[in-house]
Parts: sequence; C-alpha cells; structure tokens
Amino acid sequence: MPNFRGKRFTNAHETLIWAAKSREQKSYTFNYEAMKALNDELQMRSDWTMPICSGGERLKDEAGEKAHTTQKPEALLHRVIVASTKPGDVILDPFFGSGTTGAVAKRLGRHFIGLERDPNYARLARKRIAAIVPSDSEAIETTKSKRAEPRIPFGWVVERGLLPPGTVLHGPAKRHRAKVRADGSLVCADATGSIHRIAAHVQGLDACNGWTFWHYEHKGSLVSIDLLRQRLRADLA
Repeated sequence: MPNFRGKRFTNAHETLIWAAKSREQKSYTFNYEAMKALNDELQMRSDWTMPICSGGERLKDEAGEKAHTTQKPEALLHRVIVASTKPGDVILDPFFGSGTTGAVAKRLGRHFIGLERDPNYARLARKRIAAIVPSDSEAIETTKSKRAEPRIPFGWVVERGLLPPGTVLHGPAKRHRAKVRADGSLVCADATGSIHRIAAHVQGLDACNGWTFWHYEHKGSLVSIDLLRQRLRADLA
C-alpha cells in the first residue's frame, strides 16, 4: 500500500504467520523440496517478491470497478498452499473475501472452508470458484523430501538378486572398482565396508554417497546403482 501522508515507510511486505497449534505439535507440513523445485533448485527465501493482483486476474463488478479492494494474487496462494499442504488437505480461510484461497485450493486438489460475512464477496467467490477446473492428480503432486522416502539398505539390492555377490562396481569413468559381497558390503584392494565407506576410501575423502558414486555394467554401459534403489522404493509404494 502507498504512503500518502508521508509519515512512515511505504509498506513493502505483508507478514505471513506460519504456526502450529501448540509447542508439542510435531507433525506439520512443510514441502521443502517442492519449494526448492519452485525456485530453480535454490532454497526458498522468507521474503517473496510478487506483483499485485492486476490485469485479467483482477475481478470487476458490474460497473467495471474493482470488485474487492484487497484481492490477493493467485501466485501468492499457490506458493503458500504448495509449501504447507498436501493434496486432499482441508484449508480454512476465515476471511475469504473474493475467494482466492478457494480458487487456488480447488485447482491444486485441496479442500477448503471459507468464511465471509459480506454477501457480495461471498457471491463473487462462489461464481469464481465454480469456474475453476481442478488439475489432474499427477499434476498436483509435489516433490517429496528425501527424508520422507523409505530407507533402502544396499543389502536389499544384493539379496533380491539385482546385484549378485561378485558383481564388480565401478566409479565414474571406471577410475575405481570394488566387488559386491554377499552381506551387502564392498571389498576393494585394501579395504572392506559399506558402499558409502568404500566410495569415500578410494577417493581419499571423509564421506561420499555410494548410491550415486558406484555404477554397474549393463550392455556395455555404466548404470548408477541408485536406479536399483529407486526400483525397490517403487515396489514398496
């Protein structure tokens, strides 16, 4: 909002309160990976710059005037809803206004409850939301956090026969190699251990993600063992 009287700083932001019901509540939704995906793989900052609601998105009344004085841009609610809810969740907006929350919620496969005392705004919101076409179920899925994915021990890959004991694994460009053992460990020229420990050892590093480092040969090409982990995760879904 502009500062017409010149007695304060011009407002450049609105505060979004992100809270849980109590200090003891541990289970709340924050789709961190989805926010990174929305921001070109960079962590989403707490300050957001968005244009005000204008153009064709701005609702008008019969006289061609703004139908609601403080209509929020749908881009803002899109980010809030993707960040803090899952498809099928219920969203409460106790000051529903022109129905931006409901419109975006419907498009993204969320349910909503809107409270609005002004009958004109309520009528406007109903009409607006009725015209929204929900996105299909695949389109509204968000990028899952790595922590939320089931843990797959490398031993499962071995015992299920995807990489039998004796299989030789290679590092990138075949600069390093190690052999798979029956218990899911690896053995190289001078050490034995997990896929992570041996990957770090052969490179002289303190740590390394063995799932992305090691590859196996398949039809003359090197294939990441991480693809086998993804296959097992899909089987658990």
